[in-house]
Amino acid sequence: MHLTTPHRRSHCLCFLTLLTLITLHTATLVAQTPSDQRPRIIITADPELDDNNSLIRLLLYSSDLKIEGLIYASSQFHWKGDGKGTKWFVPGREYDRFGLDLCPCESWRWAEGERFIHDIVEAYEKSYPNLKAHNKQYPSPDELKSKIRYGNIEFDGDISKDTPGSDLIRSLIMDNEPGQLYITAWGGQSTIARALKSIKDQYEFTTEWDAIKQKISRKVVLLPSGDQDATYATYIKPNWPEIEYRQFRGGPNYGYGAQIRASEENAPYLTPAWMKENVSDRGPFGELYRVWGDGKQMVKGDVVDYFGLAGHTTEELKKMGYVVWMPVQARGSWLGEGDNHTFMNMLGNGLRAYEQGTWGGWGGRVEAGTAAADIFNMPTDASADAMADRMGSTNNERKAEELAYPNFFPQAQRDFAARMKWAVTPRYADANHEPTVTIQGPLTVVAAPGQKVRLRGIASDPDGNKVTVRWSQLPVGTYRGKVDISLADTSKAEVLVPEDVRPGQTIHIIFEATDNGKPALTRYQRVVIMIGG
Repeated sequence: MHLTTPHRRSHCLCFLTLLTLITLHTATLVAQTPSDQRPRIIITADPELDDNNSLIRLLLYSSDLKIEGLIYASSQFHWKGDGKGTKWFVPGREYDRFGLDLCPCESWRWAEGERFIHDIVEAYEKSYPNLKAHNKQYPSPDELKSKIRYGNIEFDGDISKDTPGSDLIRSLIMDNEPGQLYITAWGGQSTIARALKSIKDQYEFTTEWDAIKQKISRKVVLLPSGDQDATYATYIKPNWPEIEYRQFRGGPNYGYGAQIRASEENAPYLTPAWMKENVSDRGPFGELYRVWGDGKQMVKGDVVDYFGLAGHTTEELKKMGYVVWMPVQARGSWLGEGDNHTFMNMLGNGLRAYEQGTWGGWGGRVEAGTAAADIFNMPTDASADAMADRMGSTNNERKAEELAYPNFFPQAQRDFAARMKWAVTPRYADANHEPTVTIQGPLTVVAAPGQKVRLRGIASDPDGNKVTVRWSQLPVGTYRGKVDISLADTSKAEVLVPEDVRPGQTIHIIFEATDNGKPALTRYQRVVIMIGG
């Protein structure tokens, strides 16, 4: 979740071009992405409360991204049915827990005429003139509308047929556009799996197959919120083992119950007062954004969705027939944006976290051999109280991780608040905007053990606000020790490379600039120090 002028004899600093670095150190360095290239991203989402909220945040950052698809998906928590009376049941799913005994059934927690993605894009359309005044890169509403599709939503985990959503994903996977294609899974992955299956079915026994499979394995990056319908485990991983699967952890907790045991630093950004001032009262987006006790329900009569109710205790809600799987919170407070981690590293905040999963950013980072906790993977006999306990434990574990990884949550929340204000503010001069941050010199530097690396950053603010800067080490490099940074609170810093580094290891240094506007906004640049041989 975070982020001298020398008087002693220093070693000679050697700068190599990026091309040379890639040639010499292909095992530890990836190519730098041009600063003007926006990541291509596909969103697949089921109609969960936090998917709704995550999509609102995502569209506020559509200026930073090239959104290629906005696709309705199913999951074990939400599926539409085929409308023909077919009943569906998979053991261990949500409807098979808590003693519900409600399925086999024709659909599960899917509203008739579900269109939450359409609703949010329409709110974007109302906000677009204002957003465009603050950032010219926002895509047109018609462009976003053209990306909406319904995927494999009839039954969870069903990949038996093509759908408009899977067809779109398939075409994007097969195109020849440069760069990687990032595909999120906020719900189940059946639509993604169907797209991949269609490609395999068509090409597996042709002379083109090996080249196509290699191309896809290099191109596609999956950004999941867990495996919510088992199609990753049962189809994607066995058939496409080389596709990169980035499961982030250790970053900000954007999920349900983030306020439970939140740190003193983070708690103010989750309160009813903060949410009302910065989110709920902010125009068309604020009207659709879900908070605790807002009187809304995604599907009428949904026994798992009690979040819109206020003024009831847990026991009262249980007597009303609801499955209370996390403690009741204050009316108007944070509800959740549990899918944010899949795209928060895609943002153009200067951290360039999308370039490599381990680099880390506002969405956390990938760590080899670990997986993010999934609060939904509970035993079939789990009680509602056990689910609530698991929620608290998950947040407590994430809080412990903050000791090693920077707390980016305040910066991310302030940035979100600024963009919510842009959506209702027609004049550029009436809102705050992020600083501009650059590094003089290359963003990748080769150094030797014991060497002093001099760095210089430049920060300015488009609104004329005062900017405070600092240099810090982001603990994501392959060298795990701490490095000394002199003059860390100035534009010029000196990094002392430890003597115990080994050739090929990396150290990540972040130049951070924060303005004093309201809200205060932060931007970064990352320098990667590569240890030469």
